[in-house]
Amino acid sequence: MLDRHLVAEQPDAVRAMLRRRHADPPAFEAVDRFLSLEADRKRTTAVIEEKRRFRNESSNRIPALYKEGRPAEAEALKAEVRTASDQARTLEEGLAGVEQEIEAILLTLPNRLDDRVQDGLGEEASKELSRWGEPRAFDFEPLAHDDLGTRLGILDMERAARMSGARFAVLKGAGALLERGLVNFFLDLHVREHGYTEVMVPYVVGRSALVGTGQLPKFEDDLFRLAEPLNGQDAFLVPTAEVPVTNLHRGEILEAATLPLRYCCFTPCFRAEAGSYGRDVKGLIRQHQFHKVELVHITTPDTSDAALETLTGHAEVCLRRLELPYRKVRIASGEQSAAAAHQIDLEVWLPSQQRYREISSCSNFWDYQARRLGLRFRASGAPGKGRTAFCHTLNGSGLAVGRTLVAVLENHQQADGSVRVPRALRPFLGGLDRIGPPE
Repeated sequence: MLDRHLVAEQPDAVRAMLRRRHADPPAFEAVDRFLSLEADRKRTTAVIEEKRRFRNESSNRIPALYKEGRPAEAEALKAEVRTASDQARTLEEGLAGVEQEIEAILLTLPNRLDDRVQDGLGEEASKELSRWGEPRAFDFEPLAHDDLGTRLGILDMERAARMSGARFAVLKGAGALLERGLVNFFLDLHVREHGYTEVMVPYVVGRSALVGTGQLPKFEDDLFRLAEPLNGQDAFLVPTAEVPVTNLHRGEILEAATLPLRYCCFTPCFRAEAGSYGRDVKGLIRQHQFHKVELVHITTPDTSDAALETLTGHAEVCLRRLELPYRKVRIASGEQSAAAAHQIDLEVWLPSQQRYREISSCSNFWDYQARRLGLRFRASGAPGKGRTAFCHTLNGSGLAVGRTLVAVLENHQQADGSVRVPRALRPFLGGLDRIGPPE
């Protein structure tokens, strides 16, 4: 959420940000509506304060009038006080509605942008920052992961479709082992080498949690909502572990000495993929249910920029250990997620598509999520004392498991139809070094 004072005092800067993001007209209209409501709020607040002042001053005069033997004047003043109080109450009720509408508008506005983010719209506007590894030159025609997985007998899209429809998959045998091995490889790497705290979280969250991280209200069509409320509010399947993990410290004031906090978390992720029909309909690239290991950092503002480099670097280690060529790109202004101030994507090479595809988005949200969550830290003073400020939050995939499985199959396939298991992954597959076709 943007600071309301920023929107009120620097509306032109907010409009400039919206233009950089190639926002639709309703976003600009929302800023205009906010300014109108903010003006109404200030006028109404001034009237309420004046009536309260009159009530307080007059209430002190009434007993004096009675003592002076002027009961008629005292009764008249009492009537005026009652009227002023009633009017103030009515205005306060209306002001509550104005505040609710202001809050609703603020929840729709996207985050500010880091100055380093280049302007542009579309994938071609991304700025490549670096590459690692060379795409392999095959001496045979490489198969797409779904064809390869089917031939190996480890991937079954047909049976998944019978029970659940499109965009679901069944992994069998070495395929299931590979998926589980990747999860354990990622968690082991992040916990043992990178120093993250692993957490297991609920896979169902309430509406307020999704509002806190910015998925709502904008992306409700992309979520799976439970048919009935749970524990008093709308409930949804998690689209990413970002939501429950970032909500861990909702409403808390953290001591600066305890920051940064670094969490890693494995969850299934559930996405309706609204608006993606016709895109990546084959295979595992875009599923309604998939697995992911998420990295979340909670930092102070002065360390969050460095934290983005650290977090992105940790995701890069995963790809390097798995011997997967990738590139690092800065996402353009018109393509960044609404909540992100600075978004760096890692894109892995897929031989079947002859292109790089996103496998991890690493984002610095600045204080955008923390304002929604009421997540602060104590900037100075002894514990329990001193000034507080909003934390900065960051997250990124470390990595998306299904897409990593796709990349491993495609990049490490062999001419005989088998797949070589990367050396770093073998201990997590019971020493398996090759996935071969069924006998």
